[in-house]
Amino acid sequence: MSHQLPDVQATSPDVTVGLSQVGVTGVDKLVKIAREGKRPIVLTAEFEVFVDLPGWRKGADMSRNMEVIDEILEDATREEAYGVEEVCGEAAERLLEKHDYTSKTEVSMEAEFMRREQTPASDRETQHTVDIVASATATDEGTREEIGATVTGMTVCPCSQGMSAARAKETLEDLGVEEGTITEFLDEVPQPGHSQRGHATLTVEASGDPEVDLNDIIDIARDSMSARIYNLAKRPDEDHMTYAAHADAKFVEDCVRALAEGVVDEFDHLDDDAVITMSQSNDESIHQHNAHAERVVKLGTLRDEIDR
Repeated sequence: MSHQLPDVQATSPDVTVGLSQVGVTGVDKLVKIAREGKRPIVLTAEFEVFVDLPGWRKGADMSRNMEVIDEILEDATREEAYGVEEVCGEAAERLLEKHDYTSKTEVSMEAEFMRREQTPASDRETQHTVDIVASATATDEGTREEIGATVTGMTVCPCSQGMSAARAKETLEDLGVEEGTITEFLDEVPQPGHSQRGHATLTVEASGDPEVDLNDIIDIARDSMSARIYNLAKRPDEDHMTYAAHADAKFVEDCVRALAEGVVDEFDHLDDDAVITMSQSNDESIHQHNAHAERVVKLGTLRDEIDR
């Protein structure tokens, strides 16, 4: 004789307090991202899935969450998706449909992405690593999707470079070099400054189908620092990177402002209510601490600030 198993999750809890996020983390799945005329990119992605929980319900249906997320992500593995944020969006919407007690669902993922490129001077083929993030939040009012990336680069401190330039100017004056020649020399040859590896993060969150190309996000982020860095570097490449970085010295704040400028230039097709998250963290080379700057802002506000 079979007996029905009790649905303990549906009972009332002892303390009737609602919870904003209940779910699972650390769910690993393969995701295929379609590319026109090329083989798809296959990512090993780690997902987090959450639903909100009303105060009258003891627990979320973890088995149902896993069933839905498994189902949708298995579909995404079999069928190519056009964006990692779309995978998250579809999963969030299906979760909302399956949980009648839930008013908001959230699905997020992280993955490592490799891009092929050429080195800047020796023109050798190499690869670089990008950490990509995507998420979606679904409610009865609609779904908002977010796509972004964290990239590494290098920055040079304008302050220490300014001190080096002052020392060089003084030395050249003592050697009897004319003022005009000194100015011309310092314009042509950037002086030393302490450099650091920087980490730029840029994400774009929008409703509907925003059509944000991940490659554009990566390029904006890489170009926001003093110079791009490369895994493979011959001596001409090292010289190129060193010169480029010192020719465009930037504070951590400057990098975030460069992200803002790049976003406004590149994403003119996005609505003003798109939310932009921009941050820069530098591993300081001559200090034990690190430097950090960030901004979370609606695109419309950013456009107004840059157009002033």
